[in-house]
Amino acid sequence: MKIAYLITAYNNPNHLKKMISKITCADSSFFIHVDLKSNIDDFSNIIGENVFFTKYRLPVYWGEYSMVEAILLLIREALNNSLNYDYLVLFSGSDYPIRSTEYIHDFLLRKKGTEFISMVRMPNLEAGFPLARINKMCLPSTRPLGKFIVRVLGKMNLAGRDHKKYLNGLVPWGGSTWWALTKDACRYILSFVKDNDSIVNYFKHISCAEEMLFQTILGNSPFRERIHRNLIFMDWSAGGPHPAMIGPKHLALFEAVDKVVMNDAFGPGEVLFARKFSDNDPEKVRRIDEMIKKKG
Repeated sequence: MKIAYLITAYNNPNHLKKMISKITCADSSFFIHVDLKSNIDDFSNIIGENVFFTKYRLPVYWGEYSMVEAILLLIREALNNSLNYDYLVLFSGSDYPIRSTEYIHDFLLRKKGTEFISMVRMPNLEAGFPLARINKMCLPSTRPLGKFIVRVLGKMNLAGRDHKKYLNGLVPWGGSTWWALTKDACRYILSFVKDNDSIVNYFKHISCAEEMLFQTILGNSPFRERIHRNLIFMDWSAGGPHPAMIGPKHLALFEAVDKVVMNDAFGPGEVLFARKFSDNDPEKVRRIDEMIKKKG
């Protein structure tokens, strides 16, 4: 089971180094995109024969299409590698495993062919995906005046579009940014993006396109029947645009059960990783390491 971990990072280099060392093995590689706005020298101590930093770097802005571009760059780099990975696993630099490397590889081997990406057909209010998420226009930071004008128009409900006019019959889907997909699904995504300029251009002008573009592509593909929720624990109970940092209550939950299982709008399923952590969380990480020694 060969795994390519795709990592988008902009801070927390010490935690990222620790995470890589925890799950590295002969059959895993790490492809890392560091935000162009970040100092690449901060990540200089992350090295290894199976660690590859993208030479081309993008300035990534939260909620903008630049995140999709960074992900596509990582997919291309992994698929162009000669190791022929079975799975590509998309992470941020603030994630960490809650099971051992051996357990993760065995899990993916047993579930081989499954596409782990949390997604729901839109609209789905329980999961936070009303049609407004895909119909409301959003311009990038590279167009500040236009972005401001669209924001003003949005407050007056005048920045909306009808996705049906642009998606060529595709049903919109939405979900989590993070996933674990087979190489075949990733190749399909790249092929779709290459061959559907007008549809991709539509997604360039919505907020958080990485939560809808990949899901819409796969939700309207032959891979749909193989889709299962993703493998990352996230706590959104506090509301807001970001999940909660992992804290004592989460650690207690992880330690109390043999398998950590999520069950929400995206369906039930075991999770193997958790987010979010930072460079300020060495004690939390140490506690998880002790748990992994006991559980495997």
